[in-house]
Amino acid sequence: MVAVLHKKYGFTDFGIAEDLVSDTFLLASSKWQETGEPTNPTAWLYHVAKNKALDYLRRGSMLAGKDSTLIREALHGAEDSTENLSEEYIRDSQLRMLFAVCDERLSEESQICLALRILCGFGISEIANAFLTTTGTINKRLFRARKLLRGYGRELVDTPTELLFNRLSTVLKILYLLFNEGYYASTPSDNSIDKDICLEAMRLTYLLIETPETNTSATNGLLSLMCFQASRFEARHTAEGRFIPFEEQDREKWNEELYIKGKQYLSKSYSDKLPNRYQVEAYIAMRHFEKESQEKWLEILRAYNVLLQMEYSPIAAINRTYSLYRTGDRKKAIQEAEKIKLEDYYLYHALLAELFNEEDAERCQFEIEKAISLAPSKFEKEYLAIKRNKYLGSK
Repeated sequence: MVAVLHKKYGFTDFGIAEDLVSDTFLLASSKWQETGEPTNPTAWLYHVAKNKALDYLRRGSMLAGKDSTLIREALHGAEDSTENLSEEYIRDSQLRMLFAVCDERLSEESQICLALRILCGFGISEIANAFLTTTGTINKRLFRARKLLRGYGRELVDTPTELLFNRLSTVLKILYLLFNEGYYASTPSDNSIDKDICLEAMRLTYLLIETPETNTSATNGLLSLMCFQASRFEARHTAEGRFIPFEEQDREKWNEELYIKGKQYLSKSYSDKLPNRYQVEAYIAMRHFEKESQEKWLEILRAYNVLLQMEYSPIAAINRTYSLYRTGDRKKAIQEAEKIKLEDYYLYHALLAELFNEEDAERCQFEIEKAISLAPSKFEKEYLAIKRNKYLGSK
């Protein structure tokens, strides 16, 4: 509804449409308790929100002392809401909002916050939980982001579709980060929120798939990666929230339908001759599902080599080093790991502990203790403590 109002009435401030929709739902919550839910709730909500938008525009026009062409046009088509409720119109509105939110002039964190708030409908406290910060911090971040975008005014409203689509790489990156925000959440204390963030990222990516101009190899690669990762969502944590590593997960809890979808989108991503990072990461995720073998880890290692050539990432370098270790070359893996020097990252020290296990007991103990001290939540600390006991032979 926010996206549709923003597109139809050309508000240059995202907050206006948000406030109008919030007022609409507040009215519905009280009125429906008295009269019951209407036959078509969606149409009712949109009709009320549209009237609120028109009232807002009328007040603004009267205060400015002039007649608004926009208001006249809106009033002329006020009774025709069929177009505005069609799936095509709603999808186009959401896409335009998505591309407006993913403005490269905003920080990545601000883009994600806006996407969660405006496009996914998350509350401030939910977003704060996802970022492990306070609601005050999120409110300030959203305020600054809206203020910056408001400064560009009509530029956001009137930007031609073809120019918006030039931002596709930025949009894909933000959707990738949005998915990861839910999937790799440091505090799985509320898995429903974590899962909802992932599903919203997948829904928005699917909107891109449905649109010919954005149905690219990279978009299919990203949705493939999301499907593979999401297929294991229910198996990644115990009921208490403890992380379960891949090799210990109950495969009966894996979602086969999402796995098959992942393979289908990965196949579609090969439409371009040159690989893209999302396609390569999806391929790596797919190979992880295979039974243990040296060939499996050799293929994963080769894929990480390609990925690091595209774009260096210390996290990808850590994963590549672990793959090298799993091929059987522990000494080479130790040499490669010590070059990364990601001293403040707990999984880096967890990797070193694994590599030095059976090689150097003292170094192994130092690294696992360091990993535990840096772990961001009690669940990671508990898991690493189990690993420490296994390494050191403790009961």
